[in-house]
Amino acid sequence: MKAYLKSYIDYLLEERRLSANTLSSYERDLICFVSYIEEIGQNELSAIQRHHISRYMQHLKDQGRKAATLSRHVVSIRAFFHYLVIKGIIVHNPSVYMESPKQERRQPSVLSVAATSLLLETPSCINASGKRDKAMLELIYATGIRVTELVSLNMEHVNLQLGYIQCIGTGLKERIVPFGKLANEALKDYLQTGRDELKTGRKSESALFLNHLGTRLTRQGFWKTIKKYAKEAGIEDAITPHTLRHSVASHMLDNGADIRAVQELLGHADISTTLKYTQNSKTRMRDVYSNAHPRA
Repeated sequence: MKAYLKSYIDYLLEERRLSANTLSSYERDLICFVSYIEEIGQNELSAIQRHHISRYMQHLKDQGRKAATLSRHVVSIRAFFHYLVIKGIIVHNPSVYMESPKQERRQPSVLSVAATSLLLETPSCINASGKRDKAMLELIYATGIRVTELVSLNMEHVNLQLGYIQCIGTGLKERIVPFGKLANEALKDYLQTGRDELKTGRKSESALFLNHLGTRLTRQGFWKTIKKYAKEAGIEDAITPHTLRHSVASHMLDNGADIRAVQELLGHADISTTLKYTQNSKTRMRDVYSNAHPRA
């Protein structure tokens, strides 16, 4: 069974060209599923029935897994069995009628414009790491790119003269994203007087943002960075690596940006993903109306 799982992961990598994070998520979910199925004595793929998958989902639920995690597992399992049917390894897909658990719709975590400005002004540009952090925060707020996209940027992906980055997003889709004056200035400062200091002799390193070892900064590294500056700025709101991306979308829509333009900027495949940010705008509009209108 594990041999088929390996061939499926290879297929996702080589033919579907999924990102490293998505690939890792599929693999992790399916390794757990296969291990459970083998533990209950089911070693033949063709013998797996819907009730086996239901038992596994109940097993995850009993472990306290959240609805979002359960839904992701259902998607992973469905896709795996779909692949097995296409390849002729099994005849029937036992997961075809599996329903995903209903998830509670949560609004994206968004900082106010004032809190965002405070966060972006917090890094002290007196050393290389401070200049790097300032450039990262300014760039991610200027462009709304994902954290993975940010740390994946190479030197050749940045055009300071024209003010844009070449971003490789989900499914290896490329998009050109503009950025403004403040991000441009922060990047110039980092590239002129900060990055070389962080390179520590690694002449061949192509990554735009480097850690103290002179190698590419990781998602975890950025997570620690943003948490650190949020604490220093006294921001009590919950901060995640996606908070600035969410804030970009919400602030632009608040200021009258066209929703299709925001969709393109953020690289959303489906506009329904972008629409969730309009709810924040509507909520704030109601609050303003209630507080300001004489007859509200």
